Amino acid sequence: MTTSNSDAIRVESLEKRFGTFVAVDRISFSVKRGEIFGFLGPNGSGKSTTIRMLCGILMPTSGSGFVADHDIFEEPEKIKKSIGYMSQRFSLYEDMTPRENIRFYLGIYTVSPDRWEEKIDSILDLTRLHDVSDRLTRELPPGWRQRLALGCALLHDPEILFLDEPTSGVDPITRRHFWQFIGQLAEKGVTVFVTTHYMDEARNCERIVMLNEGTIVATGAPQEIVEKAIPDNPEADLNEAFVKLMSRGER
Repeated sequence: MTTSNSDAIRVESLEKRFGTFVAVDRISFSVKRGEIFGFLGPNGSGKSTTIRMLCGILMPTSGSGFVADHDIFEEPEKIKKSIGYMSQRFSLYEDMTPRENIRFYLGIYTVSPDRWEEKIDSILDLTRLHDVSDRLTRELPPGWRQRLALGCALLHDPEILFLDEPTSGVDPITRRHFWQFIGQLAEKGVTVFVTTHYMDEARNCERIVMLNEGTIVATGAPQEIVEKAIPDNPEADLNEAFVKLMSRGER
């Protein structure tokens, strides 16, 4: 399989089995460069397994795929250097300050030491954390910690940013600011691959894939998905479409 110059991610017939259990069942989709792309589904639908395959963490059972022009089977280490990843679970060190966390991850990402001061300043500016850069991270509000985690994921200037429920547990105002920031990143050419359980947030995505029980049940722009799922109700929203599409797979 080849990937076009406009695609940041492309997978075809991607499958992951754990013994006889099929976690991801031959799914195919693509993500364009600089696109905000939503990947939605209930818990246990195969979202996290797919992301782990795309990030070079988990080897697929079969299929094919490219991330940042790197083969997910043959070049997982190159993929890891080309992407940023922010998990829904806060993964930084709470007994360190924001400045110390940033310095630590600069070393992890092997950013040249002569760029460290510049990078520290730029990330503190970007995340608006300069005034609290020397406070312990555990003392910061949840939304501020999320901003720090996102900043650390951007330290090595990744082509693609994977965000796994990035606004889980933060207040509505922080969520709005977070999505404004995501939009700014996309305008600069960063591809954003995001999962969320908030359907109002998913409206910010240019295209969405909805996954249920390991298979794709819908794909397209948010409004297209609503109109296809609930054609007889012009007032329907994405949340109603999501509920209807997921219920089709219930046994």
